[in-house]
Amino acid sequence: MPLYEHVMIARQDLSNTQAESLIEHFSTVLADNGGKVVENEYWGVKTMAYKINKNRKGHYAYLRSDAPAPAVQEMERLMRLHEDVMRVLTIKVDAHEDGPSVQMQKRDERDSRRERR
Repeated sequence: MPLYEHVMIARQDLSNTQAESLIEHFSTVLADNGGKVVENEYWGVKTMAYKINKNRKGHYAYLRSDAPAPAVQEMERLMRLHEDVMRVLTIKVDAHEDGPSVQMQKRDERDSRRERR
């Protein structure tokens, strides 16, 4: 099955538990349609570059999935209809990277990776 990475931004006035329950809800949508979530990360509340729906901040979440295209399309459709979700980005990848995403790595680990190049 194809591999995907999803990033979603939820409204800032949600609590952390509500934002994490959104992740679980959309993970079950993928599972119900024949896919699975390999890994999910809650990145927390971050400031956005510009306002979206009068919000300056948002809850960011990241999902790595292994799902057929119709399951991903259904999840994206439900995300776009959900009133708490402001933005969604889905990218098809060839392989998932091992370990945490760049957002979850410590700053000194990221800086050491730059020096090697």
